[in-house]
Amino acid sequence: MKIYTQRLEQITQEQAFDQVELTFDIRQKSRFRATLNNGVDIGIDLPRTGILRSGSYIVSEQGDVLRIDAKPEELMQITAKTDFELLKAAYHLGNRHVPLMLTPYALYFEPDHVLAEMVKGLGLEVKEVEHPFEPESGAYAQHSHDHRLSPVKSIHHVH
Repeated sequence: MKIYTQRLEQITQEQAFDQVELTFDIRQKSRFRATLNNGVDIGIDLPRTGILRSGSYIVSEQGDVLRIDAKPEELMQITAKTDFELLKAAYHLGNRHVPLMLTPYALYFEPDHVLAEMVKGLGLEVKEVEHPFEPESGAYAQHSHDHRLSPVKSIHHVH
């Protein structure tokens, strides 16, 4: 069984690669087994360095390259008549720290009927769909291990 152990930032155009579609839940894990699109079973054993985003590449010790794609899964889709209504839904779901995928015309989140009813109560349309899930990583995700960042200090002006 091939074991993929390292992330790649990019690949060359000529480089061949296999592909696998994985749900968001699986792409959050650093160790798991999967089956490639061609039916071959593989193992993943990566350092804990964050979520595998759709379009990411990983490599085995033998140099085999694998592209990770987001697998369509059951999601709730929110649509609205206006951009402002969609923005309101994003605000209310963000306040509940819900993993949320943003697109120009719809929001997507994992099935939760309580949240769906809340959004419907705001006057938006919510329906269940099959769609790849690539939620926003959050404003600080790319800096989560950067200890050089310090909290913002408030400045008091003396008059």
